Amino acid sequence: MSQSGVDHKRYFFDKFGITERMLERCLGEALSAGGDYADLYFESVAATSVGLDESLVKSASQGVSAGCGVRVVSGERTGYAYTDDLSADRLLRAARTAALIASGPAKQTVAGFTETKTPSLYPAPAAELDTDLAPMLDLVQRADRTARAYDPRITQVRAGYGEELRRILIAASDGTFASDTQPMARFNVFILAKDADRTARGSAGGGGRVEISFFQGEKSPEHFAYEAARQAILQLGAIAAPAGEMEVVLGPGWPGVLLHEAVGHGLEADFNRKKTSAFAGLIGRPVASPKVTVVDNGTLANRRGSLNVDDEGSATQETVLIENGILRGYLSDKLSARLMNMPHTGNGRRESYQQIPMPRMTNTYMLSGDDAPEDILRSVKRGLYAVNFGGGQVDITSGKFVFSASEAYLIEDGKVTAPVRDATLIGNGPEALKYVSMVGNDLALDEGIGTCGKDGQSVPVGVGMPTIKLDRMTVGGTGR
Repeated sequence: MSQSGVDHKRYFFDKFGITERMLERCLGEALSAGGDYADLYFESVAATSVGLDESLVKSASQGVSAGCGVRVVSGERTGYAYTDDLSADRLLRAARTAALIASGPAKQTVAGFTETKTPSLYPAPAAELDTDLAPMLDLVQRADRTARAYDPRITQVRAGYGEELRRILIAASDGTFASDTQPMARFNVFILAKDADRTARGSAGGGGRVEISFFQGEKSPEHFAYEAARQAILQLGAIAAPAGEMEVVLGPGWPGVLLHEAVGHGLEADFNRKKTSAFAGLIGRPVASPKVTVVDNGTLANRRGSLNVDDEGSATQETVLIENGILRGYLSDKLSARLMNMPHTGNGRRESYQQIPMPRMTNTYMLSGDDAPEDILRSVKRGLYAVNFGGGQVDITSGKFVFSASEAYLIEDGKVTAPVRDATLIGNGPEALKYVSMVGNDLALDEGIGTCGKDGQSVPVGVGMPTIKLDRMTVGGTGR
């Protein structure tokens, strides 16, 4: 079922007795001690998950939570309070608490709402999530069977499936009134393989703002189990990665996580407002190779990072961050847009009603170029081809990053040769992008597994990129 014609706000009105009059009263109370702006964020989440390990179902959970967060902004000061009781008394009490924290000169009155038109980027189930665990158990068991049949050296298989249905309602003193119903599903497989000398790991997964039927198609449990098993067995035969400065080719899709971490966070407006980002004050200046264009796009259908409206009730959009190497803008929420006098990009996001919104990425990726991937590889005399990544660390202020490649290969005389293990990429985000000399015509987005952390909050995101070549990058390894 599409979102078209769905009246999302009726859920809160009918289930919890919320009315527009109550919303106006709460916002009035929130501004009673002064303030520039106030908003209410209602959320109801139903979640189900199952987990399998050692061919046995080790976990299964179902839960429902609901609550409301009240925010009051006065200048740069923010007051925030929340409640998991949606009765009028508790809502008004939370509003008074937030008001007292952020008290200041009153500059805003509440005068009715204008409902945000909600697009239809993903399905909106009319009912609650199906509580039947049997189809979910079937998915994880199929993955277990496929992985164990791949190779006798596979000793451990863990598979998990989780889904949730999140409903939100936002009302604000600036007249914002928005609601949405947001599905999410994710499937994961983790594999351990052993031989006489070595232990190796492989993992794969995917999903998005989809329903369980998504995993009956091309992106089946068998697909993900095969991919995780292939990675693990490949690593058993890998040689030690070389160390030193060399040419590096990044594959399409998930390697975009390096772009997300090394560049994307530095382009969030709050870091730039506080001048703690390596990109602060650089709008209009070159920060990358002329071949590099990077966008953040929350409007892609069914993608994990997409949203019909953000968590401040604003429509998401496509925002060009870097265009042909030139920094064009930052990702903003309402507060940063006002304080920095910059466009509001619809990137205000929060993990739940218990947290304040802040500028966050949605789906962040580099656009395709004109180079054929095979030509990119052929141009490298000796280097590293990194096609999958594990964890990484980034210092937002300096832009320095360290990433571990979970699947990588040597490139020798223009040909991909031996797989390598324990390869790390070390660099500086703003500097690294200046060494991009070739950009492939094969843009791909990740499978739908990204979760981004910031200031203790986690939100789902998407990443992507085409195949790219960096003329210089430091590779850490124990080989030659």
